[in-house]
Amino acid sequence: MSSRTTAGPTAARPGLLGRATVRLVVGVSVLYTLLPVLWLVLAAAKNRDALFGSDLFALRDFSPVQNVRDLFAMDGGLYGRWYANSLLYAVLGAALGALISVACGYAFDKYRFRHKEKLFGLVLAAVMVPQTVLALPLYLIASETGVVNTFWAVFVPVLFNPFGVYLGRIFSQGYVPGEVLEAARMDGAGELTTYVRVALRMLAPGVVTVFLFQLTAIWNNFFLPMVMLSDQDLYPVSLGLYAWNSAATTSPEYYPVVIMGSLLAVLPLILAFVLLQRFWRSGLTAGSVK
Repeated sequence: MSSRTTAGPTAARPGLLGRATVRLVVGVSVLYTLLPVLWLVLAAAKNRDALFGSDLFALRDFSPVQNVRDLFAMDGGLYGRWYANSLLYAVLGAALGALISVACGYAFDKYRFRHKEKLFGLVLAAVMVPQTVLALPLYLIASETGVVNTFWAVFVPVLFNPFGVYLGRIFSQGYVPGEVLEAARMDGAGELTTYVRVALRMLAPGVVTVFLFQLTAIWNNFFLPMVMLSDQDLYPVSLGLYAWNSAATTSPEYYPVVIMGSLLAVLPLILAFVLLQRFWRSGLTAGSVK
């Protein structure tokens, strides 16, 4: 009995040490993540003099409304055009890309055809190919088809996402029972009707999850628009802010609008995750329980 009594506190120490270590790591990670965001919020709200001074974290010299006005007035309101372009590229591209990816994953899961697993292996191999490697071949294809420096040069390549196809197959395995599809076919529904009216409703969490991944990737896409576009009216926000930031080396008045533009650029992603997190969380557990 005495040995158990003395061993108890000794055995508890590693647990306390482990919890303290975990809390320390989490705290450092949170600070590492939130401090740049805090700096961005404060810098975007400061006037130009405070931004270039040493009192950035002082609770004075705020002028966020004027900074927003300057942002949308700079270069004839070009930022508003870039913002609209990014919304069009990202929202429409992510929506169509998610539907295409989930449909392809559903087909890989529910249908049998020749070389199915070999083709799916190619899809998985495409996941490991960096997007920057594909930029030059995509540019050459766009040049041959005459769509360089157009909306389609940026929009069409983002519609197919190999990782989305992989997720679509996982979602189909976890959410769409084969018995339900057989029942729909016995009721006389065709394959397209079965997919649209039965399977697609079950796959809604998966569609939202792939949509969020696509939305984030397209919204932050930089290299492909830089290669494809030369007309500033077609720039997305990421490329437009890069151009302004490059100009700020010779024209310092661009610095405040670049910082405010960067802050506004993250708002759609935050809004999308907040509004769709219920579907996103359920989508991440696809296939874990059957």
